[in-house]
Amino acid sequence: MKSGKKLNCWEFKKCGRQPGGEHIQDLGVCPAPTEERLDGVHGGTNAGRSCWVIAGTLCKGEVQGTFAHKYKNCENCDFYKKVKEEEFTKFTLSALLLKKLGSK
Repeated sequence: MKSGKKLNCWEFKKCGRQPGGEHIQDLGVCPAPTEERLDGVHGGTNAGRSCWVIAGTLCKGEVQGTFAHKYKNCENCDFYKKVKEEEFTKFTLSALLLKKLGSK
């Protein structure tokens, strides 16, 4: 991995749904940049590098549902694959992230 800043999902995807982003008027604020319980996971801000466990993120122009409903899509996401590759052995499994969120 190249050294440097690790990108959060909204920086990588350029979705504009982070607080102050250009698309919050039409798409709303995404829950990933505001989910503080996952701050620091994989070196990200809030859930910016663990967005696949957050319900209500935007993918392919549609708001996604719960982890169970969206995870198969997330496994194929270029950002998810990038984080997994960058973190390699330090990649935190989704089950542990969900536990941090208090999900079952």
